[in-house]
Amino acid sequence: MSPFRKDVLQGKRILVTGGGTGLGKEMSVGFAAHGAHVAICGRREQVLQEACAEIEERTGGTAEYRVVNIRDAEEVDAAIGDLWQDGPLTGLVNNAGANFIAPTESISHRAYDAVRATVMDGSFYATHACGKRWIAGGLPGTVLSNLVTWVWSGSAFVVPCAMAKAAVHAMTMSLAAEWGPKGVRLNAVAPGPFPTENAWEKLNPIPGASVGATQSHTVPMRRFGEMDELRNLLVFLMLDECSYVNGATIPIDGGHRLTSHSTFAELSEMSADDWAAARAALKASAEKERQGR
Repeated sequence: MSPFRKDVLQGKRILVTGGGTGLGKEMSVGFAAHGAHVAICGRREQVLQEACAEIEERTGGTAEYRVVNIRDAEEVDAAIGDLWQDGPLTGLVNNAGANFIAPTESISHRAYDAVRATVMDGSFYATHACGKRWIAGGLPGTVLSNLVTWVWSGSAFVVPCAMAKAAVHAMTMSLAAEWGPKGVRLNAVAPGPFPTENAWEKLNPIPGASVGATQSHTVPMRRFGEMDELRNLLVFLMLDECSYVNGATIPIDGGHRLTSHSTFAELSEMSADDWAAARAALKASAEKERQGR
């Protein structure tokens, strides 16, 4: 259910990174349903094709895609330059992410680099590519980033992601101050538990169990978030009428951040056998995602 007119984003052109799956796809649905033309990007063309078809079918709106490795600055800049040929983007959502649960002492440098490059570097590359074009053209622009409540608390067992998201939180505040005078504003949202396929599996390391920050009974509202609630907040932040909101990271978590259960600290109780089972389950989930099932 939306409180907004269906055409409230008419004329907007919004890029959602990582928009082919999960929260990114649901955000894209929200923008397209309110009149925006949506572009999504990611690395798997078939996933992007299917997502665009689904977005258009669900909303009656329009969507397109670009195949992009968000970790590659030149690819990102080229893709955004290509999108600009049909008219300037008006908004960007930094949603592309990477995360996994593991004892920090067990992770490899490659695993750390993969998370950092996707979350932190990719968000900067996309923001920089849009921002420099808006500023050069004297155009307004809006950047939203999809963060986590761990930017305030940190979280055990997801340290690379917590670090990278905190960096994007700092970028949001820093560029809001620097680019605000030039008509470019930056904000972020920090969702609590919103279950999505594949991503949810990666955050539940014990097969058949719901643990850590994914338990609805630990949320003060005693439920998970609903996608319409997240979409409504994103649409609101994209509105020209909300242009005085700048440099904010807004939690949408049912108050989960106010409890100790919004992090994965309790996984300290897992045994070596538990972690072995978790690694096997996470590997299976990753393989299923890679094959597009």
